[in-house]
Amino acid sequence: MLLLLRCLLLVLMLAVLFIFSIVYCLVRPLHRNNVFMLSRPFSWCGVLLGFKVEVRHAERAQVQPCIFVANHQNNYDLFTHSKAMIPGTVTLGKRSLMWIPLFGQIYWLSGNIMINRKNRTTAVDTLNKIAQRIRDEKLSVWIFPEGTRSRGRGMLPFKAGAFHTAISAAVPVVPIVASCQGDIKLNRWNNGTVIVEVLPAIDTAGLTSADAKPLAQHVQQQMAAKFTELNQQLGLATELRNDQL
Repeated sequence: MLLLLRCLLLVLMLAVLFIFSIVYCLVRPLHRNNVFMLSRPFSWCGVLLGFKVEVRHAERAQVQPCIFVANHQNNYDLFTHSKAMIPGTVTLGKRSLMWIPLFGQIYWLSGNIMINRKNRTTAVDTLNKIAQRIRDEKLSVWIFPEGTRSRGRGMLPFKAGAFHTAISAAVPVVPIVASCQGDIKLNRWNNGTVIVEVLPAIDTAGLTSADAKPLAQHVQQQMAAKFTELNQQLGLATELRNDQL
């Protein structure tokens, strides 16, 4: 019963949000703050789904412009990472998102950047243009460097594109880690807490393109360690809560 009720309420809420988002983006298409403004209502959906989102060290995200790199787990990212979004930030997504009804059109109109990952030449060209936009417009870009959803497989290896872009634009990399979302169940009343933590910015000054892959590996290891740490903290909190019942 709870599963059915949640699904119906979620569909209704998303329908309202999509209609609002399209109207909003048509009024000011491709505006640099559209993603931030639209991320606010999407972050409220966590309450409906039975989990709370706790953002830690949000002040570290104020280093702008920068490249944000975040772990990509599943569709719940839309409701968790969105709470850490800040003004002047757009995301980088695969071009195929454009073909998703409503969502794809909103994604494009809100100012996000599309990339064709299947074509290396055009992908590199897109990343070069992003670096130029970052320099010219003081725009921050949010990237999921795993390139695909991890779906409970831990943190996957990072692609180096985000780090090449950060080095080319001479801006810092700001890692953002969300704790495990794999155990969220729509038929469970309380899905606990998802922690989204902003890690300290990593300066790219003086680095060259040859440093991109080692930097990607270093950041991946750092984020994977934080991912494990956050999950352990939440596991301990659950044990303590159960002991008190």
